[in-house]
Amino acid sequence: MPIKALIFDCDGTLADSMPLHWRAWEQITKSHSIHFPIERFYSLGGVPARDIVKMLGQEQGLSIDHLAVAKEKELTFERLIPQIQEIALVTKVARENFGILPMAVASGGTRRIVTETLHHLGISHLFQAVVVSEDVVNQKPAPDIYLEAARRLGVEPRYCCAYEDTDLGIQAIRSAGMDPVDVRPLLAKQNAASAKSADNPTG
Repeated sequence: MPIKALIFDCDGTLADSMPLHWRAWEQITKSHSIHFPIERFYSLGGVPARDIVKMLGQEQGLSIDHLAVAKEKELTFERLIPQIQEIALVTKVARENFGILPMAVASGGTRRIVTETLHHLGISHLFQAVVVSEDVVNQKPAPDIYLEAARRLGVEPRYCCAYEDTDLGIQAIRSAGMDPVDVRPLLAKQNAASAKSADNPTG
């Protein structure tokens, strides 16, 4: 199928923000005595904070206001946004296709956080649509957020290629009938190049 549109996840795909999200989660879960190991955090990439807190609270028998705790986490992360760097090998794809293919962002984050992140990276103008957790009922790994992005772009899902960094996200893309691109190898390549540059500053 010819590709007629590109759709990108935000955190961990366009933005190298997952370590900063983890820093915020560490602070908030510790203050509320919630057990949340880092492996679980990465396995739930793309799931809204409110859903994660609700799930953890139910699993651990905690009496917590999941919406209030999720709001605390978002506010804590928001202060870290100025530290976010782009994942250049992915944003390069978006920049090179700007004006050629319609593009959208499909993120499990909140509109405020996603909008601020894209603005901070200077790439918000690249996308005709930004679909976030508030826009759909069923979150990743359900296909809804990707299907809504395709709908807003006016392109059938089968003609869309979507970029993701988590197993849940890849599952959502496939369930939507789109071609997935797993960016994790690209991020590993970028990190390796950065490490090599740091070890050999003179090149």
